[in-house]
Amino acid sequence: MEKLKRYVIFVIGLFINSLGVSFVTKASLGTSPISSIPYVLSLNFPFTLGQFTIFFSLLLIVIQLVILRRNFKPEHILQIPVSVIFGYFIDVTMALLAFIQPQNYFSSIFYLLAGCIILGFGVYIEVLANVAMLPGESFVRAVTFTWKTDFGITKIIFDISMTVIAALLSFVFAHRLDGIREGTVIAALLVGFIARLFGRFLAFLPAVLFPGAKEKAA
Repeated sequence: MEKLKRYVIFVIGLFINSLGVSFVTKASLGTSPISSIPYVLSLNFPFTLGQFTIFFSLLLIVIQLVILRRNFKPEHILQIPVSVIFGYFIDVTMALLAFIQPQNYFSSIFYLLAGCIILGFGVYIEVLANVAMLPGESFVRAVTFTWKTDFGITKIIFDISMTVIAALLSFVFAHRLDGIREGTVIAALLVGFIARLFGRFLAFLPAVLFPGAKEKAA
């Protein structure tokens, strides 16, 4: 029963996460680093942000297989349905937020910050569920496991790399910087910090949601 509850919470976290990504994207100041490559591609090809998110996630899973080799475990396959659900949620939330069309820079900043808060909460909920990871985080974990690097530093390098690659793709396909702006940097700086704040202020929540886990630990 607890396992089912964790998966339900994880899916809720995925939806909140996708809502945050859509808010950040609708702010028209760029998007989150992990979504930057799918977003740039969606601006230049006839596929949605959610569809390109699925394609990109599957690519990250394949690269994990190459990196981990024999250490690629069956549970890593769970990332495939997770990626599909997340991509679908992004398209749904982008449609739900179609009414958001910032008229000035102040409103863009407002939606960007709202998106960062929502995205940070979604990340916290996913971590709280502790049943699966999105391919982006799982890719970073695969790198740290294989080459014994620090997770935090590797995550920063990964986010920077995604942003740089997205910028290069933008210049290749649109011949200008499109889809990567200050919002991408702000999201990179704020989301992790906000997720940690939620973890601090809601430290009581795991014991409330999963009392059985505390008993097993004892």
